[in-house]
Amino acid sequence: MRANLALGSGTYMRANYALEPQNLQKLFEANVGLKLADNLWIDAGVMPSHIGFESAIGLDNWTVTRSMLADNSPYFETGLRLSYTSDDGKWYASGLVLNGWQRIQRPDGNTSPSVGHQLTYKPNSKVTLNSSSYIGNDKSDKDRKVRYFHHFYGQYQLNDQWGLITGFDIGAEQKERNSSRYNVWFTPILIAKYSYSDKLSFAARAEYYQDKDGVIVTTDTPNGFRTFSYSANMDWRLSNHFAVRAELRKFQSKDKIFEDNDKFSDESLTATTAMIFNF
Repeated sequence: MRANLALGSGTYMRANYALEPQNLQKLFEANVGLKLADNLWIDAGVMPSHIGFESAIGLDNWTVTRSMLADNSPYFETGLRLSYTSDDGKWYASGLVLNGWQRIQRPDGNTSPSVGHQLTYKPNSKVTLNSSSYIGNDKSDKDRKVRYFHHFYGQYQLNDQWGLITGFDIGAEQKERNSSRYNVWFTPILIAKYSYSDKLSFAARAEYYQDKDGVIVTTDTPNGFRTFSYSANMDWRLSNHFAVRAELRKFQSKDKIFEDNDKFSDESLTATTAMIFNF
């Protein structure tokens, strides 16, 4: 058997658990697992999402801030997961039954579970290819709109210094209950990382997010959310337990959606620094 329990606090928890009851908003992770056979497990509870290559743990990610791709797909999920890992560790496959799109409790009036899959292939220590999906209704049964979502990414260690991540998300949700018409959103991303030494590394990211119908990101503007983002990062690991990180990031959108003092602008420039201690 295996089990995980973790509590959390701060802006991440407030933003991502805002729809949960107050007594569950500190529950970062809570799950138990049972080994059914060699390499075959069933897990239940609140778990990290099976979608994406970024997590809530900042130092595990190549960039200081999360991508638009990550921030607009689930960081966590609740339900049952049946998973299998091949003997050589090259293949991982799982099937999931979930309470919804980044949910602990199902939405009010929702009686239909969501489903998903994850398939990961690691032909060697330098390449990871991943396919993840989600299908379900994240609204009440009365307002039912089925959402279909697929996430793909590849992570490549080109040599001792250079690494590359490529990713692509695409989703579609019914415009109305029982409709054959769908609102579609998508986002491609590219991240390159250069390790100058064991202590110093740099990363650059380019991505685009299009959600013109406001399924995930609502702007109430004529063109919806159509935004490019570029960033440059520097990481300095002073020790195995302490790191200093810095990032410069620019957003460029088709509409004026970014707050700029007392008006709105179609672009935004941010600088972010972080000091991280882990143990």
